[in-house]
Amino acid sequence: MIKVNNVSKSFGKEENRTQVLKGVNLEIKKGEFVSLMGASGSGKSTLLYLIGGLDRGFEGNIEIDGADLTKMKEKELSKIRLQKIGFIFQFYNLVQNLSVEDNILLPLMVRGKKRSELEKDLKEILEITGLTEKRKAYPAQLSGGQQQRVAIARAVMGNPEILLADEATGNLDSVSGEEVMRLFKRINEEKGITILQVTHSAECARYGTRVVEIKNGRIA
Repeated sequence: MIKVNNVSKSFGKEENRTQVLKGVNLEIKKGEFVSLMGASGSGKSTLLYLIGGLDRGFEGNIEIDGADLTKMKEKELSKIRLQKIGFIFQFYNLVQNLSVEDNILLPLMVRGKKRSELEKDLKEILEITGLTEKRKAYPAQLSGGQQQRVAIARAVMGNPEILLADEATGNLDSVSGEEVMRLFKRINEEKGITILQVTHSAECARYGTRVVEIKNGRIA
């Protein structure tokens, strides 16, 4: 599902250039739940953003389900991001004046989907994420863990093949973080979605089916 071939990435001008990734190779099969671990500055989030097509300035190539991101035009890449990939970040990025259900539906409504045809899937994802009773609530009325569950529901609602999570529990207490990780595992097992999560937590990493460590820009 994800194939990273000899990927290198640098930041800065020539005289102050810092190489963050150094010839990274990584393969993730369909249905895997992979935890990418590493110290701060090791390049794990940078690699995640490259895989998600959020940054295109790198050497090497990355394939998503057989499609080479480096050969795509921006329009093609946008289509891959919309249809195949769901993103979850450390910050929830919810629209404060929209209810839980409207936040979840927003990306699909923007794509021209009708609310009536989404109701069945919405009901299912609200049940899976434990948000049925909160569907009419607004972000300010929710805990951090609940807000992150809304963000997860929004990412999964479009039925992506891949879920990319960057420190999804970074702003949560241990109890809420554990709830989010259990939710990831359930989504992976029940929906078969391939998950790649970046985390610095060994406890969170253990929820994955495989742990990959990145050290000084290389897969350790």
